[in-house]
Amino acid sequence: MNPPCGRCAKPVYPTEKINCLDKYWHKGCFSCDVCKMALSMNNYKGFEKRPYCSMHYPKTSFTIVADTPENLRLKQQSMLNSQIKYHEDFERSKVRSDAPPPENRQEPSSQAEAQMRPPVTMAPSGGGKRYQAMYSYTAAEADEVSLQEGDLIGDAELIDEGWLFGSNQRTGQRGMLPANYVRPV
Repeated sequence: MNPPCGRCAKPVYPTEKINCLDKYWHKGCFSCDVCKMALSMNNYKGFEKRPYCSMHYPKTSFTIVADTPENLRLKQQSMLNSQIKYHEDFERSKVRSDAPPPENRQEPSSQAEAQMRPPVTMAPSGGGKRYQAMYSYTAAEADEVSLQEGDLIGDAELIDEGWLFGSNQRTGQRGMLPANYVRPV
């Protein structure tokens, strides 16, 4: 019994048989699926068991990336970097919860209460340098001092590159502060 043709499904006789792409074809039926150009064993291209000419051969584009161990590692690293950046941005934008809001701060209600409090004075202890704040700075940690532009810093000592330890004369707080926010007086 003669096999059916891959295109027309009629029986293919041995004298006109082309065996290609796991099918049998008539010589006249072995043509491009798109433009119907006659093909031979030398100029055809097969895709999904269908013959095509080189002009109409379907272009395969890969849209899925294989989950190789290296790709999984890169994906995980990207996620970690993204989370670090967003966490950093969140921390920068977050308002300090341990400092009372300005409207809740307790101010002396009368001049008598203000007189009962001892004045904040800066007595130089040990000959530290004095600085003046050029910019405002909000303390980010408990051991830092907040500054307002123009504040005087007394008894200041350089801790390391970029940080000083000193006392803010306006608030009486002692702690670390950024050295690039102040200038010597």
